Amino acid sequence: MRVKEIMDQKHPSIYDDDLATKARAVIRDFDLRILPVTDTDKKLLGKISRRDVMTISSSVSPIKVKGIMTPAKHIATMDDETIATFKAMLKVDVWFAPVIASAEDKTYKGVIGLDSFISELIKTSPERFVKDVSEIMTEKVVTCSPDDEVDDIWRLMTETRYAGLPVLAKNGKLVGIVTMKDLLESGATLPTFEAKKGRFRDSPKISSVMKTNVVSVQPFTKVIRVAKVMVSKDVGRVPVTDKAGKLLGIVDREDVARLVC
Repeated sequence: MRVKEIMDQKHPSIYDDDLATKARAVIRDFDLRILPVTDTDKKLLGKISRRDVMTISSSVSPIKVKGIMTPAKHIATMDDETIATFKAMLKVDVWFAPVIASAEDKTYKGVIGLDSFISELIKTSPERFVKDVSEIMTEKVVTCSPDDEVDDIWRLMTETRYAGLPVLAKNGKLVGIVTMKDLLESGATLPTFEAKKGRFRDSPKISSVMKTNVVSVQPFTKVIRVAKVMVSKDVGRVPVTDKAGKLLGIVDREDVARLVC
């Protein structure tokens, strides 16, 4: 199977001379995890992530996309073989990668994601997902509490490179989950090279931005069920709890994809 067979050819992109505030709006409105950056000839230059646009703290910022874009850790071509592509993506710890026409032609063509790979395998090779969740979950989970401040958790996400954290009550029970998407939609920002105005306002609590209708599973749940939830609900991670609701671990798309790659 080739990348061009399962990639998203309609994935938006943005020009390097566009304003960074436009990139933030596109990522928020289209619910994107990455936004490829091109020149006016549609040649790929880099990408912007949710993490990158969180540094834009003003709705009238003059900063351009080129000022916050970063290089793509992996770039696929349309004729690349999918298994090799996803192995390369996992090696550099990315879930999404921009796609160009060929090694010689850098024209942007779309984006390939682990979700596309998982979705295809659910249909063609469901037997690859027969393990219990307990066999692939991460047990040492970075968490937060409803009373934590958004600014602190944003910094924690930045330092740990996690895009989502389970929210636990004092008794260890799962009460929610908070993701970079939630922080972006809340209007939260992290003052960096901008934001002389507003940087000293009180930070809201995680309880005000977290999602409480969390999809969770128990350790004996089959991975195929988790994979289907990830694809159908577009979630990147699923907490694993015991019958009492206490957190035992977490499974993300990378854990599922590694079963095959």
